[in-house]
Amino acid sequence: MVSEIAPDVYDITVHDDGNGRYRAFFFDFPVPTLVDTGLADTTDALVDGLEEIGTDPERVVITHGDGDHIGGLEAVRDRYDVETWVPAQTDVDESLVDRRYSSGDTIGPFSAVHVPGHTRDNHALIDEESGIAVLGDAMFGSDARGLPAGYFVLPTGFYSEDLLEADENLERLLEFEFDVGLVYHGSSVRSDASSKLSEFVDFVGKPQ
Repeated sequence: MVSEIAPDVYDITVHDDGNGRYRAFFFDFPVPTLVDTGLADTTDALVDGLEEIGTDPERVVITHGDGDHIGGLEAVRDRYDVETWVPAQTDVDESLVDRRYSSGDTIGPFSAVHVPGHTRDNHALIDEESGIAVLGDAMFGSDARGLPAGYFVLPTGFYSEDLLEADENLERLLEFEFDVGLVYHGSSVRSDASSKLSEFVDFVGKPQ
């Protein structure tokens, strides 16, 4: 299932069984860029989504090494002529990597921001000019916890390496302004995203 989140920015849902939703994001500008690749066994759905959009990726950026983000990398690399960017901290077969990146690096229009906690290698990718941030698993959409959509919550502690660190490192994202915050679990925040993130960081009673 494909939905256009913003002009030329697409949410490709590769699996949704009511209990868990997995997705990738595709930016059809200026270099067609796929951010994350879903699970190894959801590649067919990912390819179907890209065919629906009608543009082949030329660049793949991985936000972190969880299986639902990097699992399809090998299949995507085999199918498309892509340049692959993977965080410096991510444990992956080097034959799948063209470029390693770190916090502060620029990848096309994106600034990379290391936001460890959920995993040690988790990164956000922020395009301030377009006002869009891909948050990796730094945050989930609030409806992933049964709350009204349109806000942020921390990722689930059970699946995170250090939730306290994840919370503390959100401060790094407050240096940037973005209207849309794309998340992989729950609904993305489509307006006032950086303001809502700031409110979450400063809210003493936020859900943990």
